[in-house]
Amino acid sequence: MSPLPNLPRSELEVARIVWRLGSATVRQVLEELPKTRGLDFKTVQTYLRRLEAKGFLSAKRQGRSKVYRSRLRPAKVMREMIDDFLDRMFDGEAMPLLQHLIRDRGLSEEEVEQLRVLLNRLERENDEPDKS
Repeated sequence: MSPLPNLPRSELEVARIVWRLGSATVRQVLEELPKTRGLDFKTVQTYLRRLEAKGFLSAKRQGRSKVYRSRLRPAKVMREMIDDFLDRMFDGEAMPLLQHLIRDRGLSEEEVEQLRVLLNRLERENDEPDKS
């Protein structure tokens, strides 16, 4: 499968609402958007149509409305977007991104502990002999 097309921030925001709701009409997405965004029905409708055309969403007519659903798992979209970002910004290397996030954003004690658990688990998995 070819890489997913890039999503502008506004389209990603709309897609995330559909993912969270499971399925949604234009009106439902519009109601979920922050009022401060100032988007109108037609603009949200345009975003949803673009997401459908790009293959992120599917639509089915129910009565007078179209109901949009995800065609792709959100985790797949996120993974591809992050991989693309890493390739473009860090030549595919994750460590510079991790260092940047930790230095600039910091970690809470709870996040440090979660990271420690994850690193310990990865270390154990790497130390286990191959069972193949």
